[in-house]
Amino acid sequence: MRNMFDKALGVHPFSLQLRLDRAEIIAGNLANVDTPGFKARDIDYKQVMQDVAYGIEQGKARPYAAAETGHQLMFRTPYQPSADGNTAELNIEQANFAANSMDFQTSLTFMNMKVSGLHKAIKGE
Repeated sequence: MRNMFDKALGVHPFSLQLRLDRAEIIAGNLANVDTPGFKARDIDYKQVMQDVAYGIEQGKARPYAAAETGHQLMFRTPYQPSADGNTAELNIEQANFAANSMDFQTSLTFMNMKVSGLHKAIKGE
């Protein structure tokens, strides 16, 4: 049954969760923008989603398993290194947070369209 939902909904449920997780990571970077020695972190969203899509294509029972456990946070390389060793840059983190927020809304719209389509199919419309 889960496999049917995975195929019907595609990567969208995992995308929403990953966007939420990434928002927390970026918020942590923003909170520590003035902390000496803090190293900004992020996740390679594109790579994780490619792995999820591959898992769904292969018909794996848990297509998200590799993405949930196999990807680790990476350190971000600063555009302008600070003297105190902090790699979190306020303008970069704010831009990343805003972009992630818009991408979350896009993923939510796609998910709503998928659910709406399933609802119509069930009702026979």
